[in-house]
Amino acid sequence: MTAETLSDAALAILTTVEAEEKAYKTREQATRWFEGHINEIGCVALPDRPARPLKPELLPTNMMPKRRKAGSRTGKIALLHALSHIELNAIDLAWDIIGRFSCYAADNGAEGFSLPRPFFDQWVKVADDEAKHFLLLQARLKDFDAAYGDLPAHDGLWESAIATADDFAARLAIVPMVLEARGLDVTPAMITTMERQEDDKTAEILQIIHDDEITHVEAGTIWFKAWCDWHGYQDRVYWQELVRTYFKGALKPPFNNPSRIQAGLIPDWYEPLAEIYADE
Repeated sequence: MTAETLSDAALAILTTVEAEEKAYKTREQATRWFEGHINEIGCVALPDRPARPLKPELLPTNMMPKRRKAGSRTGKIALLHALSHIELNAIDLAWDIIGRFSCYAADNGAEGFSLPRPFFDQWVKVADDEAKHFLLLQARLKDFDAAYGDLPAHDGLWESAIATADDFAARLAIVPMVLEARGLDVTPAMITTMERQEDDKTAEILQIIHDDEITHVEAGTIWFKAWCDWHGYQDRVYWQELVRTYFKGALKPPFNNPSRIQAGLIPDWYEPLAEIYADE
């Protein structure tokens, strides 16, 4: 079935079971959107959870096996598999924000705060990037005779989506501005490790992911600030309030301040929260 609206595309991808098929469908629908074959946002009911393949087995976070150092073949497979799982969730998270909050689209007759075409352009681009990342990681796993699904994974990322399903500002505050921003903090060290091991291929993939993630955090920051401006909220204070409400655990330093700042997320937003959590 060909998606007639962007919301139709979101639903089709969220209900796709197989991981690689989900990624390829994302790239196809992103192309259709940007080439003008899909013109309307539309509005559909979305499932609470995306479809998932039988493997990997999803375990509670506290039952996940400890990951070995990435220097060994086994450790590198575990790292690539964990990153693949993050990127698969990121595909669904991007489509979920497109479809779940399509009611705010101006062409749906939204009253008050409305989301213009550039919002949907940015989030389709985010979804397309995440699909690109997933497929790059899959190709690298195949170099080690491995594939996504070979190891267990956890469902913690989607718990944040469920918690923020009815709150547009909270979804932005937690998913791109906390979870994806954390990726900006940890990925440079992974790149350095791969370079020391002379694994330039993996290092290049990680660099692509890091650079794209800056634009994803930026997308969250731009539209969070737009929401706050329209409602008359002080953006920094409101963001901190939402993080305290919806995010479980601490914001862990050290922070990659240069990449965060490039994404529009400045230290006086997140550093005080890390200090507060550290003192509790």
